[in-house]
Amino acid sequence: MIEGMNSAGGDDMIEILNVYMTPFCETRRISVYLPHTYHPKGKKRYPVIYMHDGQNVFRDSDALGGSSLSLEDYLDHNHVDVMVVAIDQNPDERINEYCPWVNGDFSEHMLEYKCHLGGKGEQYIDFVTKELKPFIDRRYLTLKDNTSMVGISLGGLISVYAACKYPHIYNQVAVLSSAFWRNQEKMEELISKSDLSSIQRLYMDWGDCESEDEEINRKFHVSNERVAHLLKDKVPNFTSSVIVGGAHHYTAFKSRVPQIFAWDKHIGY
Repeated sequence: MIEGMNSAGGDDMIEILNVYMTPFCETRRISVYLPHTYHPKGKKRYPVIYMHDGQNVFRDSDALGGSSLSLEDYLDHNHVDVMVVAIDQNPDERINEYCPWVNGDFSEHMLEYKCHLGGKGEQYIDFVTKELKPFIDRRYLTLKDNTSMVGISLGGLISVYAACKYPHIYNQVAVLSSAFWRNQEKMEELISKSDLSSIQRLYMDWGDCESEDEEINRKFHVSNERVAHLLKDKVPNFTSSVIVGGAHHYTAFKSRVPQIFAWDKHIGY
C-alpha cells in the first residue's frame, strides 16, 4: 500500500506518506499531523481526524490557491492532542471522488446545465475506511474507536456520506459550507434511511454569503437547510449554524477552525 514515504523530521510534526489508492490505481499524498506529545514508543494513544482537500489543510505554502486552514499552527498553538490525516485531492477528479453519485436535478438547477460528473465517492470512502484507516491504526498510536471526519464544501458532502455509510466508525463529524447540492436528492434519501444514532456529535455550518450571486446563495442555503432539517432528527447531538458574513473561500473557512474544535470541546480532546 505504501509506495514511498518521507518525514520532514526535526521539530516538524507532519509526516508525508505516498499511499497507493487501490480503487483508482494511483498514488496519493497523505499528510499526517502528529502532536508534539506524540512519541512512537510511548503509551499514549490519540484520536484521529480524517480530512479531505489535504493540500489546503496545514500550510499556505502547500495550498491550492495559496490559502489554507493553517491547521498546523492552530493545533500547535492550542496544544491539541490529536492526529490529523489529510488526504490530498486530485484536482482533475475532485468532483468525481467527492460525489457518491452523478450530479442530479438540484445540481442542474444550480448550474443551469446538466453535469455528468460524480459517482466515485463510494470508492473513495471505502479506500479511506478499509485501506487508509487500518494502515494508520497499525502505524501510529491511535484510538481506533475515536475517529472523526471533517470536510469543507464537497468535502462536507463526502463526510456526511461517510457518516451515513459507516456511522460506527466516523462517530464525530464536522462539515463547513457543504456542497450537498451536487447530490442533493440522493443525500436526502440516504440520510432519511440511515441509522445515525451511534454518531456522538455532528456539527455543520454554512455562510449567508456563500456566493456573490444572490440566487445561487439562496439555493446554497436551501440545500444546507434541508440536510440540517433531516440530520437534527437523526443525530442525538447535532448542531447547525448559519455564519453571518460567511463566504465560500479559505479565508472564511480558516476563521471557523476554532468552532470545529471548540464545539462541545469534542474533536481532539
